[in-house]
Amino acid sequence: MVGVVGGMARGDAYQLQGQDGGIVLTGTDSWTSSGGRTVRWIQFVEDTVFTSISSNIVDADTKLVGGIFTAGSGLGGETTAVTLTSGTAILYYREG
Repeated sequence: MVGVVGGMARGDAYQLQGQDGGIVLTGTDSWTSSGGRTVRWIQFVEDTVFTSISSNIVDADTKLVGGIFTAGSGLGGETTAVTLTSGTAILYYREG
């Protein structure tokens, strides 16, 4: 989706810079999409493990759960819900 800033189109790169905001999850926090807001990028601040994830990535709900995402790595896609087992992650929003 392309948004408009000052009359000029902006693309996905703009959203990946965090201008649409985000949320920090830590420990066993969870987040669920609301109001058309989804997550475009997840940045792992500490080694992080998912309890559950709902994403447009095929088999994410089974193959990404329980694995360790190392600090400094990231995960793209379009995520609509996530629950952590442990760690810290920043979820960057995509306004829908």
